[in-house]
Amino acid sequence: MRPCVCLVVIPIFLFFGLMPAAGQSPAKTDAGYAKVTGPCLFEFPRDHGAHPEYRTEWWYYTGNLADDAGRRFGFQLTFFRSRILPPGEVVTADHLRSAWRTPQIFAAHAAISDIEAGKHWFDERLARGAIEMAGVSRTAGVTRVFLRDWSAVFRDGLQHLSANTSDFSLDLQLVPLKPPVAHGDAGYSRKGTSPDRASCYYSFTRMEARGNLVVDGMSAEVAGLSWMDHEFSSAPLEDGIDGWDWFSLQFQDETELMIYRLRLKEGGVHAASSGTFVNREGHVRHLTAKMIDVTAREYWKSPNSQAVYPVAWRIVISVLDLDIKASAELKNQEMRTNRSTGVTYWEGSVSANGARAGQPVEGRGYVEMTGYADPFSALRGKPDS
Repeated sequence: MRPCVCLVVIPIFLFFGLMPAAGQSPAKTDAGYAKVTGPCLFEFPRDHGAHPEYRTEWWYYTGNLADDAGRRFGFQLTFFRSRILPPGEVVTADHLRSAWRTPQIFAAHAAISDIEAGKHWFDERLARGAIEMAGVSRTAGVTRVFLRDWSAVFRDGLQHLSANTSDFSLDLQLVPLKPPVAHGDAGYSRKGTSPDRASCYYSFTRMEARGNLVVDGMSAEVAGLSWMDHEFSSAPLEDGIDGWDWFSLQFQDETELMIYRLRLKEGGVHAASSGTFVNREGHVRHLTAKMIDVTAREYWKSPNSQAVYPVAWRIVISVLDLDIKASAELKNQEMRTNRSTGVTYWEGSVSANGARAGQPVEGRGYVEMTGYADPFSALRGKPDS
């Protein structure tokens, strides 16, 4: 049995559907985990930290950067927390007590795309939430999410990212340019038919990013924009959903768009699919599945997983008078995470251009696609999932 058995399909399979709100007394699932039952009463900076009573949680950073010469990069840094023992189930026997024993498992993924060089590097980590190997701490107003030497730190309204691997490293300071955005109904983000198939979900949709990247032996001072997602929940995806496509786009007119499409096994998308548009002033508009039309225009087959992914799209949102085309900056931005979460997915930098309200609009962002290499309906049947 491989060491990631407890986390197989957790970061992207269980994430959609996990969390209630800060100010509520959370309801419990049949297994004893807290569940999302309605609007999430976020309270910051407290809710930047962990919500350990929920089964799954993630802190997700992506962004597009450039150095002084205009060389462009994309980056991803993600931390996943999975609770493998329900709240209330504690070990009491003396012979089973150990500093190594914990109900929390953490995984982390990091990646850099060098757009000009056409290269994509990625790495992964897995650790118990014990003996300072991984965890979430809050001390003197500072929240730190970490897995060994990788970390995301919230301090005085700023966020600092750090990750070092044998092939690349990143050290970035992020400054939010807009307040956090609560998706859905005050953060209550539906992911299925029943009310508890949901997560608590907020984002920083536009953050100024500055710092240093090291790739392929080259060090570069970079600047650009970053996006941050934080989600937690306890409910798995609904039967019949094979995966999802998630888009985050930052436009030059200082607006942002997030879309997630829950793909059905028989074709089409689940009615719980939705999105969020953030205008220049930070005001939020919720988008339902019926308002969003996404059509794939081009595909790419991975030579590693043999999965076939869309890599170009047309996105039409009539209620926003928005019609754009988005394309992957690199076709091969596949993440194969056999040493941590056991999921192969595509996560990469994209560019977009088109029109909104008759005016030209362009931007950059990130797209995540899951379930193409191995549909989640198939993963459910695996003995180690």
